[in-house]
Amino acid sequence: MVGMEDYGQFETAWCPGCGNHAILKAVKKALAGLGLAPHEVLLVTGIGQAAKAPLYMNCNMFTGLHGRSLPAATGARLANPGLTVIAESGDGCSYGEGGNHFLAALRRNVNITLLAHDNQVYGLTKGQASPTTMQGMKTKAQPFGQPSLAFNPVAVAAAMRAGFVARGFSGEIEHLAGLIQEAVRHPGFALVDILQPCVSFNKLNTFSWYKERVYRLGPEHDPTDFAQAMSKAQEFGERIPIGVIARNDRPPFEAGVPGLARGPLAARSLDRDALRRIVESYA
Repeated sequence: MVGMEDYGQFETAWCPGCGNHAILKAVKKALAGLGLAPHEVLLVTGIGQAAKAPLYMNCNMFTGLHGRSLPAATGARLANPGLTVIAESGDGCSYGEGGNHFLAALRRNVNITLLAHDNQVYGLTKGQASPTTMQGMKTKAQPFGQPSLAFNPVAVAAAMRAGFVARGFSGEIEHLAGLIQEAVRHPGFALVDILQPCVSFNKLNTFSWYKERVYRLGPEHDPTDFAQAMSKAQEFGERIPIGVIARNDRPPFEAGVPGLARGPLAARSLDRDALRRIVESYA
């Protein structure tokens, strides 16, 4: 039987009180609850404080370039569909440097899960505004206030008919672990945008700020209803819903790739004669 202890305990470099600690616990709890052994899981990450999370887990991992976790995760999943592949990184890495990859992942619908730690700043580089920083918020790099509108990843994902779109909160570990389990089970691309306080560089969106606003979606919300999903996806301010915002049954990308019909690429032997012919064709 798999337990959270199988994913290990490691000393972290995060600040005391950082939301990343709770997210790390929720991820371990979710994977153990799914009965997934560490060797069955691949965590793919980019760069940043959130991107350190896989370093503190005992499982397969790959660190890509800044913003490049999703293409690496996509390649790994297509090569080995037997692997549970999770991309895990921050809001800057996922929606800023990796913004185009995020859009491509929504379109393709490959069977991977994105866990985006959303603290609304670049924490590793000391608190510059990220794509999700609220308009008007002052930072060291934006002393007169962030002039741009905040990017809403949940609304964008819902608008692009992503298969599974959820928002979680690091202050609700049990609820978050349940969302992660649902996301991993979903046969297609799944986004869990996770609100978390950055205790060092975001003095606006604090833990108490979130606690006053966050509420759980109830059974009256139907995530398969596009109009309801878009309405809840755009609700952010005095009240912030958490839970499954949108869901549909789009077929995963893998179902439309003939090359995968013969089984996982990772399980096939190398045809050296075919490789030689391909190389020679470019001579």
